[in-house]
Amino acid sequence: MDGFRMVTLEHDDPISCDLSFLGVDSARKVQAFHESFPMYRPTPLVELKDTAKALGLGQVYVKDESYRFGLNAFKVLGGSFAIGNWMAQKLGLDISEVSYDRLIAPETREKLGDLTFVSATDGNHGRGVAWTANRFQQKSVIYMPKGSAQERLDNIRAEGADASITDLNYDDAVRLADSQAQSKGWIMVQDTAWEGYEDIPTWIMQGYGTMGLEAHQQIGKRPTHIFLQAGVGSMASAITGLFASIYGEDRPIITIVEPNKANCLFRTAEANDGELHFVTGDMDTIMAGLACGEPCTIGWKILKDCADHFISCPDYVAAKGMRILGNPAGADQKVISGESGAATLGCVAAIMQDPTLHEFKERLKLNEDSVVLFFSTEGDTDQENYRRIVWDGKHPSL
Repeated sequence: MDGFRMVTLEHDDPISCDLSFLGVDSARKVQAFHESFPMYRPTPLVELKDTAKALGLGQVYVKDESYRFGLNAFKVLGGSFAIGNWMAQKLGLDISEVSYDRLIAPETREKLGDLTFVSATDGNHGRGVAWTANRFQQKSVIYMPKGSAQERLDNIRAEGADASITDLNYDDAVRLADSQAQSKGWIMVQDTAWEGYEDIPTWIMQGYGTMGLEAHQQIGKRPTHIFLQAGVGSMASAITGLFASIYGEDRPIITIVEPNKANCLFRTAEANDGELHFVTGDMDTIMAGLACGEPCTIGWKILKDCADHFISCPDYVAAKGMRILGNPAGADQKVISGESGAATLGCVAAIMQDPTLHEFKERLKLNEDSVVLFFSTEGDTDQENYRRIVWDGKHPSL
């Protein structure tokens, strides 16, 4: 089973954790905020009919986030909502009372003065923070972990950010950003949480609700399965929380997928001892957006109660997913998906096609009746690496 591992959590119904902050009412409020942006359009939900048949599945749907706000990734949803919420509070307003036009208005700039938003990122989150700060006529400082792609750095700098690649891993880059925020009075906008830092990560998670609500509205039916990739787990828990709140005890089977070199949620689920378990040191995976070693505390509370399975998988499944989505079966529409975006579909494709993974297929209850929902969270945000994998079939980690 070559690098594949899976752990299953048994749950007691009804759900015990608080899902209200991620439910439909919350997501509608978030979506209304995003709809005020002139560049807002729902991203496509692509049905891959021929690919589903080729894989032995009933229906396959892929939410294609490469179209989000022209930034080629979903992350801007979280950063923009968190920054908008922070600014609204400073103005003495609820987020429902502010809009894009109000936040970019000169009088808002005059009231709030000069602000600097800081974050750590492998690329997509930082680009979203930088883009939002730039639109709201404010500054941003972005720290990237070692090994980050030059293209992703350039894209962040193009949004006006003071951005740099550090010699730190992701989690240490987060600590650097936080220390700079503390010492310089900057606003930390990070999609992971820890004790004493929970408001902004909660808003970021809520921001991802727009993506989940769009998918729910577009699919028009209950999926039997949802597969969600995870780094710290913020996006995975946001989508899990939304669909669990919608369907309750009848919720889809939800599976969290991580690279086996950065599988902190898998380790935490496997231990199942009430503690968070970390991955330290270098996390050399092609899934750069998932190379995180410390779970989001808020997110884990949702996942431990509502997610069913946690899979730790090798890098080649992400490459497989990229190739399948870029070259789907039959007349299916192609989806340009990066390493992190394609990880879940590649994982499922491997499970459906590899006889040595039959046990996984059985435990996941995947068959010709399954209606499977995936979220391709990024496009080719590192085009050189995308072509190296999809065109040449090469990468140092494969």
